[in-house]
Amino acid sequence: MKIDNSLAINSLKKDFKVDKTDDKRLKKSTDAFESFLVKKVLDISLKKENSIFGKDAGDKIYNSMYNDTMSKALSGGFGFSQLLFNFLKEQEKA
Repeated sequence: MKIDNSLAINSLKKDFKVDKTDDKRLKKSTDAFESFLVKKVLDISLKKENSIFGKDAGDKIYNSMYNDTMSKALSGGFGFSQLLFNFLKEQEKA
């Protein structure tokens, strides 16, 4: 005797269906992570130990703001975000 469980399977698929808003939130999170990585790279690479000009009180704040803005502008373009997004989507299916 064969049992037809297609109704139960279809019901489960509806309950666990992932909508596009989850993908958008995941993409936004992976872009934010890539932005964080890019900011850390910029902080290390643009460190000015021996500058020609003297240091003033706002120098560190200005450099941090500049690196933050640059990292947000560059995020999503290096491929880390897409790689992480694809990996997490595959883990979700498993």
